[in-house]
Amino acid sequence: MLRGPLHEDGYRPKLSGHETFPLRYGWLKKAFDAVSTGGVDGEGRSVFLSEDAIARFGVGRNMVASMRHWAVAAGVIEEVGRKPTPTELGRRLFTDDGLDPYMEVPTTTWLVHWRLCGNPQNTTWFWAFGHYPATTFVRDALTGGIEKLAKDREWPRAAHTTIGNDVKCFVRSYVRRPASSKASYEDALESPLTELGLIRSAGSRDSFRFIRGRKPTLGTGVFALAVSEFWAEYSTAGTLSFEALAHEPGSPGRVFLLDEDSLADRLLRIEDDTLGAYRWSETAGLKQLIRTRTLDANEVLDLIKQDYVSSGREEAA
Repeated sequence: MLRGPLHEDGYRPKLSGHETFPLRYGWLKKAFDAVSTGGVDGEGRSVFLSEDAIARFGVGRNMVASMRHWAVAAGVIEEVGRKPTPTELGRRLFTDDGLDPYMEVPTTTWLVHWRLCGNPQNTTWFWAFGHYPATTFVRDALTGGIEKLAKDREWPRAAHTTIGNDVKCFVRSYVRRPASSKASYEDALESPLTELGLIRSAGSRDSFRFIRGRKPTLGTGVFALAVSEFWAEYSTAGTLSFEALAHEPGSPGRVFLLDEDSLADRLLRIEDDTLGAYRWSETAGLKQLIRTRTLDANEVLDLIKQDYVSSGREEAA
């Protein structure tokens, strides 16, 4: 049976907005700083649409649009009535005295990855990590899978070229490009997401492989946050099965490409990581998390602080 948010009636896909540019270093901080001063210019236009946007951000018009897209997609800013404003996550990370304003700690990149690939509003990212059934793939296979889903669900404006460009940007976001003397400086810059090592070339030019395993740089705080956010969207029940955490679309197991043993090891420790809010249970062969209390939105974000403390950075106020 088809399941997950992408198959729900009324789902609206998002297959563009990045202008084919992957996320780049410094973009989230620049976008956050720009909207932190009010988000609009003197005439009430978004800072991303103002006449001086190119000078403000130091990139071309299309890259300004891409920067805006990634900041929204990663949950660093939000747009209410088309006015961009910082989110609480953005404030915690990207203020000058924030947890990691320049993305120097792997925790921040893992958190961005989670917000991109655990969010069904980012269609290709969510589908690739949450639905694609194989370990290896070629770009055409991802494109074809999303096209079939678009046709089955009768999504509007889901043209082959649009989906293909989205898939191309997705791959470039995670796979390091081979060195080339012909590449421009801008083109040679890697996306910070390549550092996670989640997708690698499988030998040929257009063959790639998802890398499943332990993920030693994935902090316990980001993992606990992901469990909390997935649970809130998936079920209102006070228990959550291991099967759901490992295999449901948008689950931590799928988004972080954790094998079952690695996922189980993390769940065994989650009671300490959440100060008792969640407890792992294996009774009568039933593996599940038990929620002893519900964490509010600020408490969920507080979970990530432990990762920055353990990385050697001082805890932000």
